[in-house]
Amino acid sequence: MKLAIAFMSFVSAFLLGFGLLAPTVSASELISHAPDNADVYIISPANGEIVPETFQVKFGLSGMGIAPAGIDKENTGHHHLLVDLQELPDLTTSLPATEHILHFGGGQTETTLTLSPGEHHLQLVLGNYAHVPYDRPVISAPINVTVK
Repeated sequence: MKLAIAFMSFVSAFLLGFGLLAPTVSASELISHAPDNADVYIISPANGEIVPETFQVKFGLSGMGIAPAGIDKENTGHHHLLVDLQELPDLTTSLPATEHILHFGGGQTETTLTLSPGEHHLQLVLGNYAHVPYDRPVISAPINVTVK
């Protein structure tokens, strides 16, 4: 019985970490506090940069640490990259995984994107263990890139 419970706990944490299982608590219980000095930013590419169709995006974070989704550790979170969103998603609930909201629940600090030629808008949002932005959202300045 203990083995079955441990296995189910592992599976639940795994699925939660990859955004495949919704937590079973109220939204207010999922909100975390970010330190006042927390800052997330895009290291590269630079705002206004011309990039090829496939390019690397590097994420930066200061004032907090990185932890995979599903790991509830104070002052840590994981990245979500917003791609071509016209407005910010609801920042009071778990961010959905979509083609415009990319989850990096494994604690990744960079990714390779392939985008169509043209203008694109990128922005980072730090989420807690349950993919919920902090009570004082930790959001990067948006950048624009041109894909050639």
